[in-house]
Amino acid sequence: MKIRNLADLEIFVCTADSGGLSAAARKLDLSPAVTSAALKRLESDLGVMLFVRTTRSMRLTVEGEQFLSRCRTLLAELQMAEEEALAGRLVISGDLQISMPSDLGRNVIMPWLDAFQSQYAGIRLRVQLSDRIANMYRDPVDLAIRYGKPSDSGMVALPLVKDNRRVLCASPAYLEYHGNLNSPYDLTGRNCLCLMVGDMLYNQWQFTQAGKTVTIAVNGNRTTDDSDAIHRWALEGYGICYRSRLDVVEDIAKGRLQVLCDEWVGETVPLYMICPDRRQLSPMMRMLREYLEAQFERHIALA
Repeated sequence: MKIRNLADLEIFVCTADSGGLSAAARKLDLSPAVTSAALKRLESDLGVMLFVRTTRSMRLTVEGEQFLSRCRTLLAELQMAEEEALAGRLVISGDLQISMPSDLGRNVIMPWLDAFQSQYAGIRLRVQLSDRIANMYRDPVDLAIRYGKPSDSGMVALPLVKDNRRVLCASPAYLEYHGNLNSPYDLTGRNCLCLMVGDMLYNQWQFTQAGKTVTIAVNGNRTTDDSDAIHRWALEGYGICYRSRLDVVEDIAKGRLQVLCDEWVGETVPLYMICPDRRQLSPMMRMLREYLEAQFERHIALA
C-alpha cells in the first residue's frame, strides 16, 4: 500500500470534519467531483472503505475513524516540519510569557534569556519566577519550564534535560562546623532547608543505593516557598539542601557547595518545557527550546 497524494489526506480530514463531500469541496475551493475522486483514490490506496455513503449522508467506518486520528497527527507533524524549515527565514518576534522555577530561572536561565533576546530584538518577554505550578489554562502563560512531567496528560511536555537528579549538598563552612554525613540516615537531627509549594511541604527526601530506596523525613528551622532562598541559605552555611543538580552545578564546580553521600542516588527530576497544545508551539518557542537545550548541555558539563 502506498498513498499517492498527501493532498488526499487533507481532503479526507476536511470531509470527515465537514460531514459531507459538498461542504468539504466548498471549504477547500474544489469541485465535488475532485473531492470525491480524492477519497476514492485514497480508499483504493489503503484497500479499505473510509466512509459509508448514502444518498443523504456519509459517515466514517471503523477503519475510517482509526485512520482519521492518525491523519490528524501526521498532518500536524508535517505542518510543524514546514514551519521549522521556514523558521530560519522568519522574523522571530512577538510576546512570550514564560513561567520558571525561582532558583533555576533567576540564577541559570535568566542570563540565557538575555542573550537570546539580544539576538532577536523583536521578542518581548514576560517572565514569572515562582515555584508555584502555573495553571496554563487560566494564567497568562505561553510556556512553562518545570521539573517533572505535568500530571495533565493533555499538556505537551518537551524534554530539556532528561537525565537530571537531586543532590544532597552543604557549604564547606557548614560541614566544618557540623561534620560530614556517612549516609542519608544521618540527616535525622541535622538542620535541613525545606521547600513548601502551596500547602505541600517537601520534607520527605528520597535516595537509592544498590537498588534499595529509602525515604528520610527531615526537619529544620528554615522553610520557604522560594527555592532561590533555600539555595542562598545553603551557600551561607545555614543548613543542608536537597536540590536539582542543575540548580547547584556551578556552585559544586567552584567549591561553594559540596555533594554529600554521593554513593547514594537522589530522585530523578527531568526538566521540561511545557505548553497546553502542540499547535501553540510557534517557531519562536521551538527556537528557544533548541537554544536552551544547547545551553543546558554546556551547563551540565561544568560538573
